[in-house]
Amino acid sequence: MTATTVLGRRFARADALWLDLVEAVSAEQLGARLPGLPSNPLGEQLWCVLGARESYPRAARAGAWQGFTSPVTHEQTTDGAALRAAFAATATDVAEWLGSVESDGDWQYALALLEHETQHHGQLIRYLYGLGIPRPESWQQQYALDEEF
Repeated sequence: MTATTVLGRRFARADALWLDLVEAVSAEQLGARLPGLPSNPLGEQLWCVLGARESYPRAARAGAWQGFTSPVTHEQTTDGAALRAAFAATATDVAEWLGSVESDGDWQYALALLEHETQHHGQLIRYLYGLGIPRPESWQQQYALDEEF
């Protein structure tokens, strides 16, 4: 199995996790901040994930950083349908891009994107616990989360 195949499978798993999370939270929960802590709303964490999914492949294709943009606006960060559509579109683009990864520069962007997503998974687990939102079953299994909290 090639490294590209392994990376593609990991992103496909992340795609499913993101969609499960968006399905599990309400618009109100997407707009929630962690109480008593400096934090942005939960949905804005997803705005950042989507922005990285748009920005890293674009940079790799161009051979240099092209700036950070997100396919959703800040206003759409509480709109589950807009988030689902953006995750589906970026999943397709990331999968196509990963299929063409060859150079060291491309690999650096691919691994940076995976690292970025993984970091957000950890942050969002804390959001779910901190806001008392039940974790989707796929997240429970992926990260062996304690159901009692």
